[in-house]
Amino acid sequence: MISTSELRKGVTIELDNKLYTILEYEHIKVGRGSAQVRIKLRDVRAGHTIEKTFQAGERFSRARMEKFAVTYLYEDNGMYVFMNKDTYDQYNLSKDQLGDQLNYLKDEMPCELLTYEGESIGLELPLSVDLAITETGPSFKGDTASGGTKPATTETGLVVQVPLFLNNGDRIKVDTRTGHYVERA
Repeated sequence: MISTSELRKGVTIELDNKLYTILEYEHIKVGRGSAQVRIKLRDVRAGHTIEKTFQAGERFSRARMEKFAVTYLYEDNGMYVFMNKDTYDQYNLSKDQLGDQLNYLKDEMPCELLTYEGESIGLELPLSVDLAITETGPSFKGDTASGGTKPATTETGLVVQVPLFLNNGDRIKVDTRTGHYVERA
């Protein structure tokens, strides 16, 4: 069991006999009433999202999932294929199952596949990934690391705010949990 104080983005819980992954979590304390927790959930199997509000202190059943190392191979008609390097078994995940994680996925990228009762349900990415900048505004003399930021499009299509001194072709490290620039790679 997991209580509302232990809930975090990315945790998978069982609710009404369905699996949900937490997308957003917000603790709300209103004047005289008790604290509440507002959660945005994504149904792991169906792919739709819902918002629910619970009283602080409620308990949920945490989904017991297995995870093992896989490598991303390729995309085929909306299905993304991953391979277990030890057994050479291949697993498919749909675009709906991956969601925003597609912004960080590159060929031959190592990650962890999440399974529930033998069914592939999701992916756990590394904490950060190295991406190349494909398009960004020009740099000017005098730009510093602490100056300002500008939008940059990466090789996967993700748009990240980066320091002014970065140019097209530079490699950057991006945090997969938040989607923010971390450092130059």
